[in-house]
Amino acid sequence: MHADLSRSTFRPERHYSAVIAQQGRVQLDADANEQTAIQLYQARTLTADLIGQHGGPRDAAGFRIEYVGGRHDIDTLHIHGGRYYVDGILCDADRPAPGVPVPDEDDEEEKEKEKEKEKAQDSAQPPAYWTYWDQPDGHRDPEKPGDRLPSPAQAPFVVYLQVWERSVTAAEDPALREVALGAAMPDTAARAKVVWQVLPLALDELETEEPEPSKEVVRAAFARWAQKQAGPSSRLAARAQRPDHADEDPCLVKPDSRYRGPENQLYRVEVHEGGAPGEGAKGGGPKEGATFKWSRENGSVVFPVDELDGTWVQLASLGHDDKLDLDVGDRVEFTDTAYASRLEALPLLRVEELDLPGRRVRLSAEPEPGVGRLPHLHPFLRRWDHHEGPRRKGRSTTLRGGAVPVTEGEWLPLEDGIEVYFAKGGTYRTGDHWIVPARTATGSVEWPVDQARRPLLQGPAGIARHFAPLALVKGEGEALDLRLAFGPLASSIPAADEATLAAETRARQEEQAAEADPSGGRSQTTAEAESAVEGDK
Repeated sequence: MHADLSRSTFRPERHYSAVIAQQGRVQLDADANEQTAIQLYQARTLTADLIGQHGGPRDAAGFRIEYVGGRHDIDTLHIHGGRYYVDGILCDADRPAPGVPVPDEDDEEEKEKEKEKEKAQDSAQPPAYWTYWDQPDGHRDPEKPGDRLPSPAQAPFVVYLQVWERSVTAAEDPALREVALGAAMPDTAARAKVVWQVLPLALDELETEEPEPSKEVVRAAFARWAQKQAGPSSRLAARAQRPDHADEDPCLVKPDSRYRGPENQLYRVEVHEGGAPGEGAKGGGPKEGATFKWSRENGSVVFPVDELDGTWVQLASLGHDDKLDLDVGDRVEFTDTAYASRLEALPLLRVEELDLPGRRVRLSAEPEPGVGRLPHLHPFLRRWDHHEGPRRKGRSTTLRGGAVPVTEGEWLPLEDGIEVYFAKGGTYRTGDHWIVPARTATGSVEWPVDQARRPLLQGPAGIARHFAPLALVKGEGEALDLRLAFGPLASSIPAADEATLAAETRARQEEQAAEADPSGGRSQTTAEAESAVEGDK
């Protein structure tokens, strides 16, 4: 989550069931966030245990897929409304009803038209489905060949649901900001959003040998494919080492500190360009491969964009203080809601010039075409804190696309003694990230270690991706439904029959008789005989 956090403390393996507040203590964001994470983990785990990996309610299951091949229009899918659960996460495909504007009071003709529209909209139901091209978080572009659906000649293909979560701040949703606090105040709490995307997948990707596979075969093959996609693909370790230049710096922290930063920070190391790592070329430069970026503020320093004019960007604000502003030389990511949801790497640009009175910055290049041009997608700049790559043998590593090339098998310095280590053999996915709390009180970082104090390699803290198959499209109007459904657990209480009532009556009578006769129903003669036998002994 790109949010201004102190740290993230939820660990499911610790089996904590609740966060208990104590009187007179400092309240931290990490405690409140951990309580939310505990409850969310419990609810989703229970849901997944009861439903299974994926499924929808029998009478309201969402994401029914229809393939619509257009003779003149581009092919699309109809995604019908309802609910569906993937690994316990609720996905809602219902489309909200459009609002009705108030008519112009001065225009009588317009008022009559609006009245007719209101009548029609009152009687009409909200749209029953999304399409492949207007799904709320898919942001598919018909101009991009890679976004288009396979043609009928390429069928069959699988349509599946990809689910993940991302953070949303007031930069992307201005309604989150409380305007009563004033423009000078920062925003308040961020939000976590469930992102669902309906996407196509070629049947060849599932490695099935059958030309006409059944539902069960496709589901089993998809489960194997999804396990590969969702599993950890790379690992990282972090540590704080006393840098070589520590004695030359002013003594802002303890002289023996390994972390030399003057403040507590939450470092975020995030994969920028995915893929396999590149190896150093003969000329000293890296080959094409995975890259990463890092931020000492968990990537939370963002600036909403008001206008884009070539390389000049007008911002709503230049920051609240010297720590959270922009400066010449900073690396920034120019993006918007659509590209944040697409998880595609964009070039990281350099701030070349500042116009403080005009709240403008000049970037090193014009942003990518199609990015940040639509106001309703809320374009913004996200600041990253690397200015150059790690130094090796007195020279800095060359950045690629504004990001740092991934080098495996060695410690890479970030700043102030913070170092990271990428394990060998990793495959990197855009958006995967690790967070590293750095603390001045200990002069170190919070990272799991073994008994010998060696840092342990860890998988990414996110992004957790979840998948579910929806349909096998064989052609227009021919889609094999791959969804699963479950029925309600509750049922009506059956009425008692005469035999049940008679049995209950006999049971009550026997209980009353036992209470009235403590001897258990034995006769007096039998009791006396038993006493005589005992006397003879």
